[in-house]
Amino acid sequence: MKRSEINQCIRKFESRLKAHRFELPPFLSFTPEAWQEKGHEYDEIRDNALGWDITDYGEGHFATKGLYLITLRNGNVHNDKYTKTYAEKIMMLDEGQLSPNHFHWNKMEDIINRGGGNLAFRLWNADKDEKVDRQTPVKVFSDGRTYTVEAGAEIILEPGQSLTLYPYYYHEFYVQPGTGYAIIGEVSMCNDDNTDNCFEDAQGRFPAIEEDEPAYRLLCNEYPPAKD
Repeated sequence: MKRSEINQCIRKFESRLKAHRFELPPFLSFTPEAWQEKGHEYDEIRDNALGWDITDYGEGHFATKGLYLITLRNGNVHNDKYTKTYAEKIMMLDEGQLSPNHFHWNKMEDIINRGGGNLAFRLWNADKDEKVDRQTPVKVFSDGRTYTVEAGAEIILEPGQSLTLYPYYYHEFYVQPGTGYAIIGEVSMCNDDNTDNCFEDAQGRFPAIEEDEPAYRLLCNEYPPAKD
């Protein structure tokens, strides 16, 4: 992705969150220049990859396979310094975008439609070889209701509705056509995107960036070292 595209995505995300009256913590407004002056008091943000995250899954087709994310809070399963056992993200999908099929080995999460259009999910169980089981019905947990659907059946979440996703639940999601963008919340166990994502098809994580203009905000993997 070009840096100009990433900057545009972040500005769009900021604007839509503001329209939904979703307030962000102060560090998300730090400029790249401000980050150069920040000391070790912000190590939790650096070490736990909090902040802006625009992903095209390494494929360069953000308009069709991509996701806007902000990690607001998180622990760290690799560093005992951080003892939070939970995480929170706010995300956004444009109509036409897909978050591709994957499961987590360890993380349980609730995905919540926080507003905008309808969110569509397809779920599958993982089989004993961790492949997609396209035959076995899937148990669905949604806002206190438990029911069963056929593997891969479309599940629609209107604003305010949510799904609980257990480990080894394959899931992909997108905006129901004709309903616009969706603002999406995630409340989960401690999140580790580096070691706890199993995609049906191998995916990248962060975009390759073409630096065609200065960064508006740094992504969560771009922070400079703490100033001593």
